[in-house]
Amino acid sequence: MLGITVLAAIVACGKLRAGDKLHPAGYKIKLALGCPLLPKKGTLGACVGSVVSVNKDLTYRVALGKYNLTVEDEEGSLYAEVDTIYVHEKWNSLFVWNDIAIIKLAEPVELSDTIKVGCIPEEGALLPQDYPCYVTGWGRLWTGGPIADVLQQGLQPIVSHATCSRLDWWFIKVRKTMVCAGGDGVISACNGDSGGPLNCQAEDGSWQVHGIVSFGSSQGCNTYKKPVVFTRVSAYNDWINEKIQL
Repeated sequence: MLGITVLAAIVACGKLRAGDKLHPAGYKIKLALGCPLLPKKGTLGACVGSVVSVNKDLTYRVALGKYNLTVEDEEGSLYAEVDTIYVHEKWNSLFVWNDIAIIKLAEPVELSDTIKVGCIPEEGALLPQDYPCYVTGWGRLWTGGPIADVLQQGLQPIVSHATCSRLDWWFIKVRKTMVCAGGDGVISACNGDSGGPLNCQAEDGSWQVHGIVSFGSSQGCNTYKKPVVFTRVSAYNDWINEKIQL
């Protein structure tokens, strides 16, 4: 589960288990595979998706402004070709460390009512216990269930590192470059949501991408005391800035 991040900034996008359907106008930025956009000198590139390995023989295409994946020519959506995929140099698939990548789009993308940039939190930013955030995406609707056709959303309150790293929670599996959310046994991201964003509203009303769905429990998508573990975006500001300058 390699969480990819697109070049732009986000207001919101992504999915989850036992969540609610997301109305087309509910969030201003939506990318298939739950990708937030980051701006780079007028060129949008990068997307939060799920990539296990990068094969140069494969061709990737990014869908922007999507809501219903069963509608090919959906109003307000478009497809963009991929230029480059930057996988974090220290990505570790065994321990799921540095689970982040950036997709650079081949051409600039025009923003619209359904495609907008969002915000990356300040370097080192940490949210307090129970801070309300939302995960979004098109993953399974429940453990072993069907993949969602339309974009889903669900409330995922922040779980502090002190709590998430307890012996009966995730213990040493969770590093400080990660952030946990959820774990109530009711609402959670699920298979297929990997790479999707954890969006949290700041005091100024803007939405910030604080996390990228990384992994969950093998016991099920909504296991109690096993919150979804996200790559903490604010731990990678320097890396993100370096890549968007390339």
